[in-house]
Amino acid sequence: MPTPFITISIEPSGSVVAKGSSDDLSATLLRAAGFREINDWHGRRHRLPTTTDRSDRIAIAAHAAEMLRAARYNVDLDPQLDTGRLTTPTDPHGLNTAGGQILQLSDQIRGATTFAEVAGVLDELLDPDDGVLTLLQEALEAASEQITDLDPEEFALADLFGLASDQLITAQGELAWAVDEVERSRPQGVHADTGLSAAPYPTAATSAARAASPTVTARAVHATAPAAAAPPPAVSPQSAGRAR
Repeated sequence: MPTPFITISIEPSGSVVAKGSSDDLSATLLRAAGFREINDWHGRRHRLPTTTDRSDRIAIAAHAAEMLRAARYNVDLDPQLDTGRLTTPTDPHGLNTAGGQILQLSDQIRGATTFAEVAGVLDELLDPDDGVLTLLQEALEAASEQITDLDPEEFALADLFGLASDQLITAQGELAWAVDEVERSRPQGVHADTGLSAAPYPTAATSAARAASPTVTARAVHATAPAAAAPPPAVSPQSAGRAR
């Protein structure tokens, strides 16, 4: 027996409706999530009460979809009800799931507080087997091959994707060692072995702060200069005449 395809959507009236539940198990899961079952000449369907708050509608619909998918049902959940989709101003419905995942990795890098955390996220991007860059390269290569298979005359278009794929291979090779280097890095001023802060590198500000003012320099020179020799005593004419 084929698995029912269940759609959970928001109707123009604003109510949330689940359609396609044709067996008892899916109906039971929908009721357990909070939907009310309706049987009329339209058939069996499930609806949330119109008085349900918007936040509750989203939570109930997402929970129902999660349970149905766990039971191997195919579920089409309205993007406005899918809490698992990352939305952005340029993708308000969260349809670009791959882009959303990479955006989350970018946010993790920006929020990292250690080199180890940065390296952990970069490893997901640059892993040679399952990294984002590798999978993107394989996707572009597959596009090039598929275009050639569909129409050999479109060789210029196929070559365009093939060239982009080759460039990603080059980038992957150039960055192969970079994640390990990031993981071994330490914040400036922290010794790699002891973790103690080392003396900071001199900067223009510290050098200027350490420099003595001209007044202090003049005082220091005056204090360290040798004293001048005292002049000889004056000799009176009488003393000069008695000298033999």
